[in-house]
Amino acid sequence: MITKFAPSLSTRLNGVGEYYFSRKLREIDSLRASGRTIISLGIGSPDMPPHPSVTERLAAESAKATTHGYQSYKGAVELREAFAEWYGRMFGVELNPDKEIMPLIGSKEGIMHICMTYLNAADKVLVPNPGYPTYTSAVTLAGGVATPYDLNEDNGYLPELENIDPSGVKMMIINYPHMPTGTVASLEQLQRIVNFCRKNSILLLNDNPYGFIRNAQPVSLMQVEGAKEVAMELNSLSKSHNMAGWRIGMLAASEQRITEVLRFKSNMDSGMFLPLQLAAATALSLGSEWYEKQNSLYYRREKIGEQIFDVLGIEYSQNQAGLFLWGRLPEGIDCYEFCDKLLYEKGVFLTPGAVFGSNGTRYMRLSLCATEEVLLSVLNIVKQ
Repeated sequence: MITKFAPSLSTRLNGVGEYYFSRKLREIDSLRASGRTIISLGIGSPDMPPHPSVTERLAAESAKATTHGYQSYKGAVELREAFAEWYGRMFGVELNPDKEIMPLIGSKEGIMHICMTYLNAADKVLVPNPGYPTYTSAVTLAGGVATPYDLNEDNGYLPELENIDPSGVKMMIINYPHMPTGTVASLEQLQRIVNFCRKNSILLLNDNPYGFIRNAQPVSLMQVEGAKEVAMELNSLSKSHNMAGWRIGMLAASEQRITEVLRFKSNMDSGMFLPLQLAAATALSLGSEWYEKQNSLYYRREKIGEQIFDVLGIEYSQNQAGLFLWGRLPEGIDCYEFCDKLLYEKGVFLTPGAVFGSNGTRYMRLSLCATEEVLLSVLNIVKQ
């Protein structure tokens, strides 16, 4: 008899399940395969293309015989300089392109690299609740202990620093503009977080991919006085430039932090395809009219999304930033049950807030990454 081979899993996978959207999208695919029409407003993947100049640059560079080899672990000079110029123009922040910027294969990669660079077993990391699930997963996979700090409507979805115990904490992750709630933090609020981390010798990481979406005053953590001493910031072209599948992000930090993260990253990949990097540099050179045009579309979609929430009895606040609407369900309604009822009875998928932590249990998230026509069709469906 042949014994079935069953290798044991690494203990680092303990407490880390399959990503919620990976499982749910399979379920949606199964419903579609059975003949159901399903409209998904669950994922924040921009449905619009990059600027034509970006794809033209990609095509032109890809056609060259000299652009297909291994690339520098530190990223192409042109891309690093473009990121530095972008931060200077958009935030008034001066970054040394050679020493203080590291291009990434998407900022999600950066989260993992940073956790693997700095965390040892049992190191505590403060993660937002609600917040992006990848923060907790990356901390856990790196051997650290994800320690949630509460964000809720009562505290304006900002950390109550006076209620956070810093003992044993090595790193704190923040995400402003915040996903999923759309909360924007001011420079004064970010300054208080920097001061807290400096006082307690905590490494601070801000994940900042939503700064230019439905946000009149984009800010960077790097604008805060003393931030480079204790902080790092991730940014990405996924949302701001409609390049989610391109996987292009960046890390801004002091020279020492960049050097430390590079020690890990250089053992994991060999750099991005050069034409992608050069096309990304073109994207970063776009003027304010690019962001204005994008946001005019998102604001129109937002109005329809609000009408959908109104019909569903979901309450929401104004002035949310980013690609989503976040809203509160009536008392006593479970977000998962609400999600499944909407999916199976109406053929519409919204994201249950509990995916993002226990403080999201009474909430739902709606993606604005759909045309006005699609959103209007959803509005008509939920009215029936």
